[in-house]
This record gives sequence, C-alpha cells and structure tokens, in this order.
Amino acid sequence: MSTAPTDAPSASARPRLASITGLRFLAALAVFLFHIAIFRPFSHTGVSDALFTAFSKAGWAGVSFFFLLSGYVLTWAARPGDPVTAFWRRRLLKLFPNHLVTYALTMALYAIASVSLGTALLNLVLLQPWATGEPVFFSVNNPSWSLGCELFFYLMFPLLHRWIAAVPAGRLWWWAAGLMGAIIALPAVAYAAVPGEPSMMAPDTPVPALGFWLVYIFPITRLLDFTLGIVMARVVLEGRWPRLPLAPVLALLLACYALSLHLPGLYALTATSVVPFALLIPAVATLDVRGRHTVLRGRTMTWLGEVSFAFYLVHWPVLNYGQRLLGEGRQYSLPMGTALVALCFAVSLLLAWLLYIGVERPAMRRWSGRRPRAMAPETARRPTGPPPVPALPTDLRP
Repeated sequence: MSTAPTDAPSASARPRLASITGLRFLAALAVFLFHIAIFRPFSHTGVSDALFTAFSKAGWAGVSFFFLLSGYVLTWAARPGDPVTAFWRRRLLKLFPNHLVTYALTMALYAIASVSLGTALLNLVLLQPWATGEPVFFSVNNPSWSLGCELFFYLMFPLLHRWIAAVPAGRLWWWAAGLMGAIIALPAVAYAAVPGEPSMMAPDTPVPALGFWLVYIFPITRLLDFTLGIVMARVVLEGRWPRLPLAPVLALLLACYALSLHLPGLYALTATSVVPFALLIPAVATLDVRGRHTVLRGRTMTWLGEVSFAFYLVHWPVLNYGQRLLGEGRQYSLPMGTALVALCFAVSLLLAWLLYIGVERPAMRRWSGRRPRAMAPETARRPTGPPPVPALPTDLRP
C-alpha cells in the first residue's frame, strides 16, 4: 500500500483528535465491564458465566490501550519551546487532583481499615506498581496502579521523545515491529525466568504472581507500550502511515480478543492486544486528520471521552463500596442484577462528571499555563536541533 503524506500535518496544523477522545471512553467502559464481570452479580449461572467469559480479558486490554494512547497523544501534541519542568507540571496536574480526591474517598469509605500505613503512602504518591505484591499494587483504589505507570512514563517522555525523534523515518516500522515483538515475547520470558509460586488468579486462571507483576504491572516493562505509542505517532507524522482501512483493523482486534479468551495465563494479558491497538490508534486518528466524520466525533462521545479519566478512577470505589453495602458475594436475578449494574454505571458517570467539572478541568485551567506559540510549519516539521519537550494543548490531553 502507498503511504499518505497528507496524514503528516505540521506541528501548527495538527487537528484535535476528537475520535480518539471518544474511543478513550470505550476503553474505560471495557475496564468497568471487566470489574462487573469479576464481581459476578447474576445468580443465573449461564448469564454469569457468559458475562465473565466475554469480559474477563477486557480490563487488561483497556489498560494496554491507555498506555499506547498516552505515548501517541503526547507525541502528536508536541510543540517546541516548552521547558521540561513545565511539561512535568502539566502532567502532574493531570494525574494528581483526580487521584487525590478518589484516594481520599476510597480510604474514607472502606480502605483505611484494610491497608497498612506503608501501603497507603505508596498509593498516595503513586508508587504502588513498583511493589511486587498484589496486596500492594491492587490496594486502595485498584485502577490507580496504572497512574503510577503513567507517572513514570511522563518522567521518561522527554528522553524518549528526543531519542525516537532521531530515528530515521524509514526505520520507524522496524522499531514498531521490534517493540511489538518484545511485548509479545515477554510472557514467555516471564514463564522461563521467574518462579511459578506463589501464584494468583488473573482473574480466571492461576498465573505466577511475580510473572503477572513483571508482564502487566511493572512500569519498566509497560514502558514498551508507551514507547510504541510514540513510534506510531511518528509513523503518522512522517507520512509513513498506509491509510489502513478501519474495518480490517477492527476485525483484527476482535479476532485477537477472541484468541485471548483461550490463551493461558500471562499470554492473555498484553500480548494479544498490542498489534491491533498499535494499528487502531493511528487508523482512527488519521480519520480526524482527513476530516472524516465518525460516530466517535459526536457530541455525546466527545463528552464521554472528556470524563473518561474521572470515570476510570471513580468506578471502582462505586462498585466495591456498593457491593459492601449490599452484601459481598451476593447475587441477583437477571432483572435486578441488570438494574444494579445500570445504577452503578449511572452513579459512576455522575461522579465522574462532577469530578471533571469540579476538580480536573479547573485545576488544568488554573495551573497548566498558557500554550506557547507554535513554530512555523516548515520549522516544526524539520527542527535543526534536538526535538523539544512538548506543550500539551487542553483538547489533546489524555
């Protein structure tokens, strides 16, 4: 297939990735449905098993999507002339206000009685994914472990951005293939290199606990996903994207997800989703570059995408505390269970909206700083010195 140079806009002409914003909510919804499935709210065995089978790998896939997307969006939004410290300030402002509110909420509702002081402090400063034990990295507000990975990614981004910007355009696909291969090979390395015991459930299959941490939690190995996102953004910016139609990418994603349902243990965590997500994000993003209308660009999906980060953080306290109120392990008829799931979704979405308009958006507007003036297009596309650390426009922040 021929490449599409028109998909490589200059720094001053890159459009808002509205479809990506909408797609982001679908990833957060996948994590929500994964957590619903592992709670098994339905008393009907067939319904419960079908729900669990359908979404038992959705959470792993959703987080992998977010890590890839972060690298892609930060690179897409790169602007010259921004100090490293200003970049880090904006990223901390993106992570911590929502995190601190949901952390305090979770601790107040139920977690303070179940975690040690050390674990609570690690969660507070988002260092829990560096701990190898499940009682630590999945403690307090369960999904916030991924924010600890994102914090590490943001610290590394200035270096990675400069490094990958120096890769010749003709070698970018080789780099992408190498990163995909490393992620796919990682489960085999983990099985060979780490002890099999103790084990843990993930969630339906026993896997080596240390192997699970190494493949799925450890920030250094998850940096591979983030770096792949940076490379795929450069593929598009350099005009090397082949305008792959969206339909076959979606078909590949569904096929790989179906495959993950039948793979053992660690292979189902990240290895099956990396290739389709590495193709899906540029395929959707370039639709925005070409001005193509998609359902993801609609007002509703855009709004859902804007509150998706807050939704991702609040849904676990809602589900976990709701289960505690109603009785842990309790199951319901299909109508009642469906109504409770819908109620949890609605409450999570309402709280996410309140968190977004009351905390996230005001913090970003108040302290993120003004966006620096973009360079001329020809200068931005071919900088003469080392590539600068990006400033992030509000509408592109992941």
